[in-house]
Amino acid sequence: MKKIWRAIRILLGTVLCLGLLVAGGLTWQGWQLYKEAVEARPLEQVLAEARAAENYTPLAELPQFYLDAVVAVEDQRFYKHGGIDPISIARAVAVDLQAGALVEGGSTITQQLAKNLYFTQEKKFERKIAEVFVAWDIEKMCDKDEILELYVNDIYFGAGYYNIHDAAWGYFGKQPADLSAAESALLAGLPNAPSAYNPKANPELAVQRQRQVLRRMVDCDMLTSEEAGGLVFIAQALASETEPVT
Repeated sequence: MKKIWRAIRILLGTVLCLGLLVAGGLTWQGWQLYKEAVEARPLEQVLAEARAAENYTPLAELPQFYLDAVVAVEDQRFYKHGGIDPISIARAVAVDLQAGALVEGGSTITQQLAKNLYFTQEKKFERKIAEVFVAWDIEKMCDKDEILELYVNDIYFGAGYYNIHDAAWGYFGKQPADLSAAESALLAGLPNAPSAYNPKANPELAVQRQRQVLRRMVDCDMLTSEEAGGLVFIAQALASETEPVT
């Protein structure tokens, strides 16, 4: 019996050492990818270019309902963490280990902004690590409201719309400030899977996603269940009637 336990301890120790070696190697590769990215394009320059983009919309011109919806569905602890969310990462790691692949990233809004500013959508562990280093830099350079503003001005909403202004105008023919609560909830849900949740192409999926957004807002105490239910009814009509504006 002692020999068996000894063999188990040796096996576990070996697996742990191998895991640490792999993790160390991926971290080094991620660090190198990060350094190459910020040396080629310093973060100050990248942020300035993002703010100078056409149709960039300041946070003050966005409905608070839309901003609340984005935080609720994308990163509910956004205002509490320093760029990464250990709770989300732990949950994502468990899912990834079970799947044997990088299927869930546990990315915060800051990490998603870092990815959009510097990296591709390719799912690789070293890219995720590089993204974390950039996210930490962003958190040092910008406050939370600035990060949220940059994020909604640099995400894809489907149908060729790459910021909240173009999405609001393209889907609803409105400036972002004029979006209703139901419209805001629909738009907040699109970046998760823009093609799938396009309200004109897939109205049923769009409403399902909108319901998810509203449920998250209820869970985060931003809405009551009764308020959310009323908005779902309105959103169903919006999803069936929406025509992209050209």
